[in-house]
Amino acid sequence: MCLGIPGQVIDLFPDNDQLARVDVTGVRRIINIGLLEDEVLAAGDWVLIHVGFAMSKIDEEEAAVALASLKLMGSGLGDEMEMLRGTAS
Repeated sequence: MCLGIPGQVIDLFPDNDQLARVDVTGVRRIINIGLLEDEVLAAGDWVLIHVGFAMSKIDEEEAAVALASLKLMGSGLGDEMEMLRGTAS
């Protein structure tokens, strides 16, 4: 299973058209956008990121749904771990 994380483009590097700085839930990182050479990207756009590569350009609504789903998956794991701790012998 592959997991894509939404990130919002903060800025593009004028000296390297393969890189962009994105914000992923408050963490800024540099990713490779070379696979999106046919897309026009600008600050404020959303992309779906997998292992440091932008795989597709997405809209803000799709990004919000993906982020909510990821948060839900994370909270479910925490709840399950708490339940297991409570039933340990």
